[in-house]
Amino acid sequence: MKTILSSETMDIPDEVKVKVKAKLIEVKGPRGKLCRDFKHLNLDFQLIKDESGKRKLKVEAWFGSRKTSTAIRTTLSHVENLITGVTKGYRMKMRFVYAHFPINASITNGNKGIEIRNFLGEKKVRKVDMLEGVSILRSEKVKDELVLDGNDIELVSRSAALINQKCHVKNKDIRKFLDGIYVSEKGTIDIDTDIDISIDSNEEFLETNFHFCVIKLGRG
Repeated sequence: MKTILSSETMDIPDEVKVKVKAKLIEVKGPRGKLCRDFKHLNLDFQLIKDESGKRKLKVEAWFGSRKTSTAIRTTLSHVENLITGVTKGYRMKMRFVYAHFPINASITNGNKGIEIRNFLGEKKVRKVDMLEGVSILRSEKVKDELVLDGNDIELVSRSAALINQKCHVKNKDIRKFLDGIYVSEKGTIDIDTDIDISIDSNEEFLETNFHFCVIKLGRG
């Protein structure tokens, strides 16, 4: 069964400019500009104003199936992420986890890359370049912590994933060998909360809103 017309709207902040051209959404804000292409979706985009003069983005689907109607909410969520990126920016934090061999990392290429050494005692140097628009820093407050900043939530997340994938344990039991670099916190740049850490005898619990990891320290 097809619905004749499905539509949803979202508010546009005053400090953000949104342009719509042939299903290409361009969002400009204090932190820069982001674009996203929705040409693969059978949807209509309109910039409208309500009775009070508030700017809104309207997304419509004519004679769409249930799958097409659900794509409306997904599209608006993507646009909301673009708006958040150009106004606040996205930040992800990663922590080094190791039982014996300390992981050493150095920031290279003007905060655009990282070199990881001594992972599981290996001599291999693991190099990871950040994606476009993403910067990486060593945290000044917390030991063994990386901070990734950027405007595009997908590029920041993918950059964190590249770092995590470079430190996968191979040919060993991953239930015992938990060494690696893991995401510990996600959020926007203006919200910088501390990570709660509690230590109980031989186990260190690293608990955040997004991950729960039990790290065996392996003390004798």
